[in-house]
Amino acid sequence: MGYFEGFDGTGFWQDSSYALENYVEAPPSQELIASLEEELGGYRLPGSYVALMRAHNGGIPARDCFPMAEPTSWAEDHIAITGILGIGRTKPNSLGGEFGSRFWIDMWEYPDIGVYFADTPSAGHDMLALDYRACGKGGEPSVVHVDQEDDFAITLVAENFEAFVGGLVDDFVYDTSEEDRLAALATVREGSFSPVLLVGLC
Repeated sequence: MGYFEGFDGTGFWQDSSYALENYVEAPPSQELIASLEEELGGYRLPGSYVALMRAHNGGIPARDCFPMAEPTSWAEDHIAITGILGIGRTKPNSLGGEFGSRFWIDMWEYPDIGVYFADTPSAGHDMLALDYRACGKGGEPSVVHVDQEDDFAITLVAENFEAFVGGLVDDFVYDTSEEDRLAALATVREGSFSPVLLVGLC
């Protein structure tokens, strides 16, 4: 079965020295995939996840934001990720690594709903997971945002992993710095001085 039909993966990954040192694993063998699935609680990794990891096993995406219909502790209209965990054990940020899926469940007490596969700029205060609650351990999980800052609230992100990857956008989509600057200038230009300041100017 093919995945990511029509998906343009050109420039999807940012292979910085940090990404190569902390995220990117060698392509996984079928034996490694099977052993990690068992280690992670018997969850079958989605075929689309395996396909992406066989092409490039973990790393930091250039497109690192996903539009959201519901607000989270990160933003009103989107979430951001730092990296996607590869299938392996040798890098800190891989599924079986030092900061892999079980770390967040065992050490940070994230709910055991599946596999935590993407970290965020909050350094652990929110994570993305493959959620198997509705489909069972052998089914096709949805992607959810789990918010430690909001008592581990769980919010749907995407129907599946393939939809999640295809929906990632560049962070400049949410860059409001220019709008903020223009609004500040308008306030200075059109706003009135406070009575306290006016007294000092007279």
